[in-house]
Amino acid sequence: MSNTSTANGFRLARNPLGRLDYTAADGTLHEGVVPVRAFPIAAPSAGISIVSTEGKELAWIDQLDQLPPHERALVNDELASREFVPVIHKLLHVSTYSTPSTWDLETDRGPTQLVLKGEEDIRRLPGNRASLLITSGHGVVFLVRDLLTMDKHSKKLLERFL
Repeated sequence: MSNTSTANGFRLARNPLGRLDYTAADGTLHEGVVPVRAFPIAAPSAGISIVSTEGKELAWIDQLDQLPPHERALVNDELASREFVPVIHKLLHVSTYSTPSTWDLETDRGPTQLVLKGEEDIRRLPGNRASLLITSGHGVVFLVRDLLTMDKHSKKLLERFL
């Protein structure tokens, strides 16, 4: 176990089986805990809950940077292994401007395709009109961080569906 303790009084450490363990301020050990973001897109480093295997919240972290560097890295690694939201960098081609439509994309995870079933599968994020969430026909959610910074061709293709 880690010997460091956060300002909240708990400790996080990776056990020999590779699972995340939580030790409360009173010494109670909870094995196999899971960090969960409250706002994964809008505020990824704020509002993180540490949840037991039974689904009970054990701790709340207001800001990820409140944790010591080692524990912050553990939480980030655990979150990265559970979350899959590819970020769209560029739209290369769309099969048609009506739906369903197949899109060829460049993402932070490499080139891929998505099938857009309907315009309602494109949602603007509250508080940031330039960020979009696009849900594919297979249920994968893609993120456009900032429509305004995308290349001209990508913006033109996206605007046809907005």
